[in-house]
Amino acid sequence: MATSQKLTEHFLTCTICTEVFDKPCTLVCNHTFCRKCVVNYTKTRPEALSAKSLLCPFCRKMTKVSDPERPVEEWADDVKPSFVIQGLLDSFGPGSKDTTNCSYCKEEGETTPASTWCSVCDDALCERCTRMHQRIPSSRHHNVVDLSGETRVKVKRKIICKVHKDENMKYLCKDCKTAVCQTCCTIHHRKCDMVVEIESEIPAMKTELKRNKENLLKKHDEMKSYVGKQNSIVKEELALYIQIESSIKSASLTAIQMIKAKERKLLSELKEMSDRHIGQLKADIKSGEMSVQMYQQQTELIDQALQSECDMDVYEMYQGFEAGDVEAVGVVDVKEKGRIDRITFRQDTDKLGRALEGLHLGEIHVQYDDGLDLEAAPVLQDTITVLDLKATPVLQDTIAVLDLKADTVLQDTIDVRVAGDADRGDPSDVTMLVVNGTDTVVVTDYNNNSVKSFYTRNSQPGHSKLSLEGRPYGIARLKHNQVAVTVPYTSQIATVEVNPDLVLLSTITTSKQYWGVTSLTPSTLAASSHSPVCVDILDMSGHVLKSVCPRPNGGNILKCPDSLCTTRTGNILVSDWGTNCVVCLTPEGDVVFNYRPTGDTALKVPRGITSTSTGDILVTDNSLHRVIHLTESGQFVRNILTSQDGVQYPYGLCVCGRGRGRMYLCTSDVVKVFTFCK
Repeated sequence: MATSQKLTEHFLTCTICTEVFDKPCTLVCNHTFCRKCVVNYTKTRPEALSAKSLLCPFCRKMTKVSDPERPVEEWADDVKPSFVIQGLLDSFGPGSKDTTNCSYCKEEGETTPASTWCSVCDDALCERCTRMHQRIPSSRHHNVVDLSGETRVKVKRKIICKVHKDENMKYLCKDCKTAVCQTCCTIHHRKCDMVVEIESEIPAMKTELKRNKENLLKKHDEMKSYVGKQNSIVKEELALYIQIESSIKSASLTAIQMIKAKERKLLSELKEMSDRHIGQLKADIKSGEMSVQMYQQQTELIDQALQSECDMDVYEMYQGFEAGDVEAVGVVDVKEKGRIDRITFRQDTDKLGRALEGLHLGEIHVQYDDGLDLEAAPVLQDTITVLDLKATPVLQDTIAVLDLKADTVLQDTIDVRVAGDADRGDPSDVTMLVVNGTDTVVVTDYNNNSVKSFYTRNSQPGHSKLSLEGRPYGIARLKHNQVAVTVPYTSQIATVEVNPDLVLLSTITTSKQYWGVTSLTPSTLAASSHSPVCVDILDMSGHVLKSVCPRPNGGNILKCPDSLCTTRTGNILVSDWGTNCVVCLTPEGDVVFNYRPTGDTALKVPRGITSTSTGDILVTDNSLHRVIHLTESGQFVRNILTSQDGVQYPYGLCVCGRGRGRMYLCTSDVVKVFTFCK
């Protein structure tokens, strides 16, 4: 009983509904689910429906169905469970038979010991029911075996043909790769060359199963070893975290101690100056008090002279004033050089703020295993392999596209205007492809109704121009040498091949005017519309598979969705200049985050948007002339570029981290190329 319960819990339970298998089916990846569960999951995945296949929820592998024209609900009917799963269900599942007591007597409420087993009816029988079973014409020739002694353990389960109910599946058609009965062999497999008895193939099957078992055990040991190593790494990382935390606190304490030392110095200087100033003021007071006494005495002498009857007393007092002898003491001169007049404390709040922002306690260095290190040390430009978003962007040195006579010049721009253009260039979006080893920049020129490519081949700069029927706007890479371009005012999406010269492959007519575009899968696109406001999932013929219009709390967070890009997890990033926000959506329409802050980090007119292989997000702010860096979860990091870097009215952008670490940015009538270096 314990064994049956463990088998049911660990091997006979569907991972979708967490119940015991109901009509199980085993997919090509050997994962087993209830038929209803795997069908319901497949119905929620557009890529599976378009591929006419069942999708495994566990490993995402597709299983082709035998008759895709049938309703989706019936796709899993012909997918059978593995023999192992079916055998476990028969032996230990909820419907397994009790071989101890008679099945027929049990239905009558009686308990009678079973003596035989009918492999066709899958029932245990007592002696009385066995005799009745053998008298019935339909069951007279069934395979009934004795359950006594060793036979009880060695009873073999018989598989009955679903077409011919009275025959066992004893043969294997290797051509059709299916088990059949003798009648099926005669009727349906006469022309098949390899029809053998299943029993003859059992040794080879067992050998193969043993080999598979050995491989699984090897993988089991490898994974167990890997988990053990990961646990050790977790312990090491926890210890490292504590160590780094202590270092950060120590660095912070050192900075605080330095600030305290400056505080003590300022307070000491204040006390010294204040004591000196107050001493000077007290000396002034003492001198003043002495002058008051002297003036009082002289006043009394004048009174005595005035009251005297002797004219000589009056004359002598008068003569004393005339000679300056009487007014001997005057007010102290407070204008002496170097005298402290007033003590104040002037605090430059802005300077203090800048100093604190520039306070360098240290930095957290993160190394990613996919080769893109956001804090990498400076490397030579020719061998750069990562895109360091914390480094300072500088203009890239290459050969100017239009200066065919130049030897070596700084390429700070790609002038998108070429011969034959009627108007100045107006790049709205850009992407970079590597075609046959040649770096090719592909740009949509809104003013000149064209898509253009710029490249250097055989040390010579070149370009290609493909004219369209309307003004192109958004661009998305479909394959290594194909792009999709939106032409909103003509309600079209053009697909273009890049050789690196441009060739128009097709023009898809759409039901709406789409602006931004991004590739979700090889067969689906996401495109943004201003009227109606939405993000649509399209197939490659332009049909709308799903329309996404998020309305949290009844309001639409999108107003003018402009540019789109796909994240490394398959979500859709939308820059919306109508609501001045960046929204991350799942293909089902759920909102992952909505970046719409206030203050210095607020967006004014967001346009271009792109995502790196590490999930970091770059957004252009057309009105504030900057490029900002967001984390994968939508948190502001810093301004990558501003107007001080020569950025004016930026639109589309893209990054290339595959051995290059460059950023291509559309600004007014040129594309600027930046590389990231310390």
